[in-house]
Amino acid sequence: MFTIGDFAAFGQVSARTLRHYDALGLLRPAKVDETTGYRFYTAEQFSRLNRIVALKDLGFSLQQIGEIVDAKLSAEELRGMLRLRQAQLEDELARSTNRLASVEARLRLIEKEGHMPTDDVVLKRIAPIRVAELSAIAPSYDGEDVGPVVQPLFGQLFDRLSAAGVDPAGSPIAYYEDLEDETVRVHAAVPVTADPADVDVLELPELAQAATIVHQGDMMEADRSMQTLARWIQDNGYRSHGYAREVTLQFDPDNPANWVHELQIQVTAPG
Repeated sequence: MFTIGDFAAFGQVSARTLRHYDALGLLRPAKVDETTGYRFYTAEQFSRLNRIVALKDLGFSLQQIGEIVDAKLSAEELRGMLRLRQAQLEDELARSTNRLASVEARLRLIEKEGHMPTDDVVLKRIAPIRVAELSAIAPSYDGEDVGPVVQPLFGQLFDRLSAAGVDPAGSPIAYYEDLEDETVRVHAAVPVTADPADVDVLELPELAQAATIVHQGDMMEADRSMQTLARWIQDNGYRSHGYAREVTLQFDPDNPANWVHELQIQVTAPG
């Protein structure tokens, strides 16, 4: 048997933690000396300790942990439960990381207020273009809602075009439309000259007048370029319509800082 200190050392926990688990009934000592009150543990108890610590690290409450370990789940059942919880935590971490990146981008945008020239904006006609596309619904136009939808869409689109033996005839285009329930339909499109099966083929209408700007870097920071567009539109008396199209000019899967997109938004002339 092991003293509480030795068992704690081998189990990589503190003796105080073991006393707490004992008080809660989570992990009772194998033996308690009636005279001294000293607690003793066996090597077989590491199995229960490992389960308790793993569940605690994955965010389960001690009450939940007690219910789970007392259910005497098999190692495979417990492994499945832990993998599911791990996936949930990884998703939460990814969302938190995206939110942090969004906050950092917004702070940089605030720091540049008053120092964002609009002479990079170009007014031009965007010709109609024939595209193959896939679409899906995002809860909103927020970056953290759109990103997880549009990126997989493009992956699926290119996979289907490749399977059909169809090569893209131009740069990928993302565009958006509001729906009545305030969600947003996200379109992932690419110009084509053929009619591939398993995707929608349509003609994107022309934009007779579009205010455009080239955005370099992560699309998490596209607010900077979008607000430059907005200032130009306001300063020149134009009126904007709908969401901007996002045309991918350069894509680096390993480094979003190398991305280049042209943002195109339909406008009408003053007066």
